[in-house]
Amino acid sequence: MPYVVTEACVDIKDNSCIAECPVDCIYEGERMMYIQPAECIDCGACEAACPVQAIYFAPEVPPELEQFVGFNEEFFAEIGSPRSSRKFGKSARDVPGVAALPAKGTDS
Repeated sequence: MPYVVTEACVDIKDNSCIAECPVDCIYEGERMMYIQPAECIDCGACEAACPVQAIYFAPEVPPELEQFVGFNEEFFAEIGSPRSSRKFGKSARDVPGVAALPAKGTDS
């Protein structure tokens, strides 16, 4: 898995990462973004663009956020690889682990 969105994105969803992604592989869930690993080209543009430092190169995810690697995998286990987040649109769901997190703000 190349890059992973983690907890700092939950209920924030700034969308700067989507604007910078050259391959359109960042998908929007109800409460956070998810990066499709089969579509990601490991360029790191999303990580640099994220204003809340929610995106990590998968091998560098801090131990306290490792569950988000699994959350990302789980999200795409259901929808697969749509090949374009813009065409796919916003998902009305999140994985159960994200959906169960306490609310911490509003979408922007």
